Amino acid sequence: MRKIHVGLLAGAAAAGAAAWWFGDRAPYPYAQRWLLDLPLPMLGAKQLDAVLDPRPGERILEIGPGTGLQALHVAPALGPRGGLDIVDIQQDMLDHVQRRAQDRGIDNITATRADARELPFADGCFDAVYLVTALGEIPDQHAVLGEAARVLTPQGRLVVGEFFDRHWIPRSRLRRMADSHGLRMTTHRGPSLAYLARFTAGG
Repeated sequence: MRKIHVGLLAGAAAAGAAAWWFGDRAPYPYAQRWLLDLPLPMLGAKQLDAVLDPRPGERILEIGPGTGLQALHVAPALGPRGGLDIVDIQQDMLDHVQRRAQDRGIDNITATRADARELPFADGCFDAVYLVTALGEIPDQHAVLGEAARVLTPQGRLVVGEFFDRHWIPRSRLRRMADSHGLRMTTHRGPSLAYLARFTAGG
């Protein structure tokens, strides 16, 4: 009898995992936003700080901020003379981040609803751009990387975080795509299934 119960539990777990895997949609639905507040192994604030290295006075762009898990950590590090721009195709996500920022007294986040494949910013206006588990959810990642390269300063840096799911991008593939836009990998942290990689626009 115990074996039957264990088998049923295992079957239910497998079915749940399959439902999550095949039901994972892009862009991430706002109705499931609570899942975006769960820190992912190897992609936490400490690891992001080490790779992104946000500095006071910088202007940084986050593409696909979700509920603000990273944005609410990065923005204060930029200080009153710096600022964090966030871009998402879903206004609900942007509004959610802005509400949370207001509740915490963070006033240097600017939200813009836009498609990451056509960023509404001038050339060379950001010191850094980052995406955490967002690049794979956007059709035509080549276009996104091209836009990131365009809006970065000559020595700007791009940070991409990836975690294994349906939209995961292997590090080797990411590197090839980035190379085609003049973005050179300078460092990476974490295993292949959960990593952060930094690229520089200056080569």
